[in-house]
Amino acid sequence: MKIHAEALLFDNDGTLVSSMASVTRCWTRWAQEYGITAEDFARVELHGRPAGEIVADLLPADAVPGALARIEELEVEDVAGGVVLLPGTAALLASLPADRWAVVTSATGRLGQARLHEAGIHPKLLVSADDIVRGKPDPEPFLLAAARLGVDPARCVVFEDAPAGLAAGRAAGMTTVALTTTHRADELVADVVVKDLSAVSAQATAGGVEITAAE
Repeated sequence: MKIHAEALLFDNDGTLVSSMASVTRCWTRWAQEYGITAEDFARVELHGRPAGEIVADLLPADAVPGALARIEELEVEDVAGGVVLLPGTAALLASLPADRWAVVTSATGRLGQARLHEAGIHPKLLVSADDIVRGKPDPEPFLLAAARLGVDPARCVVFEDAPAGLAAGRAAGMTTVALTTTHRADELVADVVVKDLSAVSAQATAGGVEITAAE
């Protein structure tokens, strides 16, 4: 399948890199520190959502600022050796002009930069939880990335592994490509579903980027 686009917007965790082992370690320790039961923890969707929203779902409002700072501290400390580049990421990003792609992550800027740096990824534009009011599945993060790149949202392609991120991409009016790196294909609603970025190639053109995806 071929897709013509002016910009590519990538989620980070589960799309470009895998930090799932680190995420599980850190959030499990965090939950233990704050006395959150396994049952309460299990009912909250972790993947693809800003930490601030997750913490707010689990703790009283007055405890949120300190608890949010703590989970960020744990995750940043765990970055070294806790981030793995996913298949196809390096080759695909190397084929793209720097002003034709961005990373749109639900992590904070500090954590997002740390994970990207650990994986050797250096985007010209990073949109993080620090830049927005409403996180995925709201379209705000992707719409902000498109605006900062100066591209019509309808001419953007979103690459995501999480249902919340794909919902955000659809709500932004963008073409969506789902990766089955963290969820089954039947859990993902997207225009195209691939196993990972090794199934995607791109060619820069005068008007943008031509993407080929092998479903």
